[in-house]
Amino acid sequence: MITRKELEARERAQLMPWGMKSADTRGRVHTDKEPEYRTVYQRDRDRIVHTTAFRRLAYKTQVFVYHEGDHYRTRLTHTMEVAQLGRTLARALGANEDLTEAICLAHDLGHPPFGHTGEHILNELMADHGGFDHQRQTMRIVEKLERRYPQFTGLNLTYEVREGLVKHDTDYDEINAEGYEPHLAGTLECQLANIADELAWNTSDLDDGLYAGILDVADLAEQPLWRRVMDSLGEPYLPRRLDPLLRARIIRRLVGIEVTDAIQHTEAELRKRNIESVDDLRAVGHNLAGFSPELAEANAVQKRYLYDNFYRSYRVMRMAAKAERILTHLFEAYIREPRQLPPDTLRKVEKSDEGLHRIVCDYLAGMTDRYAIQEYQRLFDPEKRV
Repeated sequence: MITRKELEARERAQLMPWGMKSADTRGRVHTDKEPEYRTVYQRDRDRIVHTTAFRRLAYKTQVFVYHEGDHYRTRLTHTMEVAQLGRTLARALGANEDLTEAICLAHDLGHPPFGHTGEHILNELMADHGGFDHQRQTMRIVEKLERRYPQFTGLNLTYEVREGLVKHDTDYDEINAEGYEPHLAGTLECQLANIADELAWNTSDLDDGLYAGILDVADLAEQPLWRRVMDSLGEPYLPRRLDPLLRARIIRRLVGIEVTDAIQHTEAELRKRNIESVDDLRAVGHNLAGFSPELAEANAVQKRYLYDNFYRSYRVMRMAAKAERILTHLFEAYIREPRQLPPDTLRKVEKSDEGLHRIVCDYLAGMTDRYAIQEYQRLFDPEKRV
């Protein structure tokens, strides 16, 4: 058997100086005997995968609700893509793959049903009760809401994984790193999870938009990223027919361009600043991992394009309007008459000092798209069996 000590020795021999070694972890909040054949970060990864919250991601929206089609990304397939990209980045840069993967796998556990629309709605509904943010909800899940061990609530993850979650920094995330040394940068593994997340949704949303027929190739031809990809493939900007094979080639090449750029730019930044330890990296105080200025600007242009032409398209907006009605009516119904809540959830209301609104918010945030739609039917359709 290859023991944990041997795995830790391999990390010391193989990782770069800026890579976080599992033997150097700041540990867990609660004493927890470690297994002989897994590092602490491998154990964290496994605990995350076995949560109820992780399984529910299969029926939570990325852009399209589950019944729109079987081939669109869900929050779960997005998470798997992020983890795969995170491991690739970490391996190339000599960072800890297991720590990176654990952060990637957990980064979206707190997402409510119906994607970012659901998050905005819950935040508005909870405006007078502390608001709602999927990143804070992720921490509630891993620290409190998941109940799988008799000794403690949550998953009792290592400091570095929890830090990676609170310092997850993309356009869609709000950082509140209180309690996790906010004046220090996160580990390189944390920063690589940020890049992997941004890279995944920027490329996969383009793919889904093309597959759905919502995005227009003529408009895309004006985008610098599209031109760069098509030039590298030797294809015209306006192909006569964007068949599945060509679409796959475009997305594959785009991912390759983005990954290569991120690796090269991040390594250059680490070398330029003479980073020789994890402490050196943290002391910089901000993220060093990222894209080159040229690619970062091209990504920003594409994000604006996707926002205007995909996320605000009529098909997506119609479902967003439905989501608003569903979540708002469910929230108001539970607040007005809490005895409509399932018995286990109602007991939480009676025992908790957090108040009815927060428990209802937790309940709604934990729903899948499918369950929220079915619950709406059960509460408001007189002919639907409860």
